[in-house]
Amino acid sequence: MSSRHINLQKATPLEVLQHFWGHSSFREKQEEIISSVLNGHDTMGLLPTGGGKSICFQVPGLLLNGITLVITPLISLMKDQVDNLRSRGIKAATIHSGMGGDNIRQTIDNCLYGNYKFLYISPERLASEHFRQQLIDLPISLLVIDECHCISQWGYDFRPSYLNILELRSILPDIPVLALTATATPEVVIDIQRILGFNSTAQFFQRSFYRENLSYSIRRTNDKEGMLAHILRHVPGSAIVYCRSRDLCRDMARYITSELGETATFFHAGLTHFERDTRQEKWMKGEYRIMVATNAFGMGIDKPDVRLVIHLTMPSSLEEYFQEAGRAGRDGQRSYAVALVAENDVSLLKRRLTDSFPDRAYILHTYDMLCNYFGIGEGEGLNQSYDFDIQRFIRLFGMRPAQTKPAIDIMALSGWLEYNEDDSSSRVMITCKREDLYKAEVGHDTLLRALLRSYTGLFADYVFISEQDLALMTGYTTDEIYGFLTALTIQGVLQYIPKKNIPRIIFRVRREDPNYLKLPPSAYQERYDRAEKRITSVINYLTEDTLCRSRQLLTYFGEEEALSCAKCDVCLSTPSVGLKHYILEDCKNLLISAYQNGQEIISLQEIINTLKYNASDILLAIRFLSVEVPELGLEIIGDLIRLSPQTE
Repeated sequence: MSSRHINLQKATPLEVLQHFWGHSSFREKQEEIISSVLNGHDTMGLLPTGGGKSICFQVPGLLLNGITLVITPLISLMKDQVDNLRSRGIKAATIHSGMGGDNIRQTIDNCLYGNYKFLYISPERLASEHFRQQLIDLPISLLVIDECHCISQWGYDFRPSYLNILELRSILPDIPVLALTATATPEVVIDIQRILGFNSTAQFFQRSFYRENLSYSIRRTNDKEGMLAHILRHVPGSAIVYCRSRDLCRDMARYITSELGETATFFHAGLTHFERDTRQEKWMKGEYRIMVATNAFGMGIDKPDVRLVIHLTMPSSLEEYFQEAGRAGRDGQRSYAVALVAENDVSLLKRRLTDSFPDRAYILHTYDMLCNYFGIGEGEGLNQSYDFDIQRFIRLFGMRPAQTKPAIDIMALSGWLEYNEDDSSSRVMITCKREDLYKAEVGHDTLLRALLRSYTGLFADYVFISEQDLALMTGYTTDEIYGFLTALTIQGVLQYIPKKNIPRIIFRVRREDPNYLKLPPSAYQERYDRAEKRITSVINYLTEDTLCRSRQLLTYFGEEEALSCAKCDVCLSTPSVGLKHYILEDCKNLLISAYQNGQEIISLQEIINTLKYNASDILLAIRFLSVEVPELGLEIIGDLIRLSPQTE
């Protein structure tokens, strides 16, 4: 960041970029998006992983009068971006689920009177009408929706909380909206714009999904550990290994460390914030070469020198795969995305769909058993709320472990009940005077210092804390932390409210014969159809060995690339003719395209000029295609090729 002063009333977007970020130019499509926003248009930007989404709203946010409201789903990402802005001398704040009422009011006041430029919030916050009314008082100049694919039920990561944004849009109708995402199919793009009410002047910008430096490959093996070891030994540099489950993450990290002698750690949502932050930071610095992770890892990570991303298990959509694989090679250097595929992986993907959408009979059976579990009689239960230990329920009634939670989720989407997982942290508020904290009779100095060092606002309101993080910082066990905090509560030093891990179920209909309960298409069949379509696309990607991997992905996202990537496993395969597959494929596609455009004769030189491959390789490819692919109807006449494809 430059030390000289900048007049934001007169500065250009490029001057803002240079002053605060030190960049001499924008990345592709950033400047167009910024210009659209500054001209007051509703705008959508589709910028594949590593495309620099945050600059698209941070630069115009500084130039616009007022405050930019940013809605994003991850608290960790919010905090990272706010810390980054503050380090550049830019006033920014965040409101998330870990804050008490007094802290929220103070943050709103700071934004109202303190010339703040950015306020980050989670979509769940918008469910509160009181909170929405508080936002009306702010001088909001731009509404930013990050990860906007979450608002579409056609998207791979639909989150109902994102629909709360519509309420905000209705009370701020004249504020332009900037919707950003890294992955969306053409139908999802259309749906997002429809839901957000984009008008005829709205603008859409898309950066190509093509990654010139990234090689996509599939390795077929029933010994995934052995293949993983082989790849890690032969591809140097930082790596991410994606797994489906937390247990597999832990086990693979131990295997890589103990058997391969590599530095590795693991990351999943079950770790504490402190553990996740510490492991991520060490991997970013290169202290760990390999991060083994679930899909909880990666969003907001900008490590440019990742050379390798390996998927031990494929995700349930190509959107997820593209985003995760795309974390390799952001520095533009050659990098690799490899999926390890065993014989039973396709059947496991199909099983994943079946488990996520149990049949109607099982859903109704689960509802009946839930009512029995809570002792709800016919005609009773409306608006009744119960603590719910799902594992105990499954054991007592012999339910299917993989299908019971999805069945409950479908009931919730159908309006029969609400299922609330209370994953909030424990809370602490210091009730004594600051000067009394370190009196000899209070004790527990190490714990109190860790509390004050790690959390702010403890004297003003309840603050969410993590016993596991405090244990790691102090060297105590979590049980000891619990005991010390309880003792300090009894002494009157603070108030400690331990977290409650048991979810709650609230019944929204009276119990009746399950056969009379309805499953709306939007809760089941439409969601099933979309999920089936996504998983089928993943299966096609895993089983198709004749089409360039990169072209398969581009086609899925509605983008056609004229040439093959020449880097994936398909392109580099060698048929019996001795040529690389990508030369054969590109020759074939060019000839078909020429015929479809009304060209029945094409010269060999025109093909050479277009494809820019070796002339002898192209001639060999055309001869091969004329014999081995007779349906193309190729006839070689000197330096000319006559096209007469067979039609049905």
